Amino acid sequence: MKMQAVVQQGPGGAETMELAEWDRPQLAPGKLLVRVMAAGVNRADMMQREGRYAPPPGASPLLGLEVAGWVEEAAEGSVFQPGDAVFGLVEGGGYAEYALLDEALAIAKPDALSWVEAASLPEAWMTAWFNLAEKAGVAAGDNVLVHAGASGVGVAAIQVAGLLGARAFASAGSAEKLAFCRELGAAQVFNYRETPAFSELVKSWGGADAVLDPVGAAYLAENLQALNPDGRLVNIGLMGGLKAELDFGRLLMKRISLIGSTLRPQPPAAKARLAAALRERILPGILDGRLRTVVDCSFPWTQVRDAHRYVEENRNLGKVVLTMFSTQAAG
Repeated sequence: MKMQAVVQQGPGGAETMELAEWDRPQLAPGKLLVRVMAAGVNRADMMQREGRYAPPPGASPLLGLEVAGWVEEAAEGSVFQPGDAVFGLVEGGGYAEYALLDEALAIAKPDALSWVEAASLPEAWMTAWFNLAEKAGVAAGDNVLVHAGASGVGVAAIQVAGLLGARAFASAGSAEKLAFCRELGAAQVFNYRETPAFSELVKSWGGADAVLDPVGAAYLAENLQALNPDGRLVNIGLMGGLKAELDFGRLLMKRISLIGSTLRPQPPAAKARLAAALRERILPGILDGRLRTVVDCSFPWTQVRDAHRYVEENRNLGKVVLTMFSTQAAG
């Protein structure tokens, strides 16, 4: 059977994406076949689109790492049934009419969440929880520096830090984005365009016990200086380059842990654990108002090129989501 999907003839810019026919995925043990209603847009999608981030072995080559939709088919013995509304993290293939979702990663969509809100949650919030709670071991009383605070992961990380009892500092590139970070709970903010040497400013606030950084090489030296003794630097992206000089003296004397982290290649058990954290620790806070879903905007998936360009131009405050409503009934 065929379906519509966002496909590419080869890697490149946003113009390489188009809607075309693709083979509909086949149900497999432990999987749900989901009729996709909305799919989150992530920078990892853009890296894959450019040929710089290959899918894991066996994963769909199509773009898209998080979806919300209806269960179309479920394996025998599944706790989900056809017609159930779910959302979750997928290995790939989210930019399509149908996608396979591991049952262990599927979360029942509450009626209070729209399709767009549900599709915005898995990648950002699971990444934030994974890297702050698990990798960096953030605890009550810590200071956490979140770079790109107005991004999808950034807005989740600011709130996860607060949920863990920590104080968040955030960087962003405009006054509007800085005000937005403060609204979400950041105690201190700075404009990285105006303060490229940010370490002294952060130290004046008490220094950082953990840093969540999607920038990479360009921020390494300043991050190390901003960190307190026994600080943890978690790098989750490479927007600022691949290579930088490392001051091992500072690393050793301050007993800093330098951690590289990516979510997509994690084993199924780790992703299931993070899905459980989203379901049990984060979703209740969203539903009772302690935490906020932050969707900047949504694009019909026929405008996927515009959606990618919008994120690449750093115009978003929070998440950008594709909707499939133009080709599928909302039910």
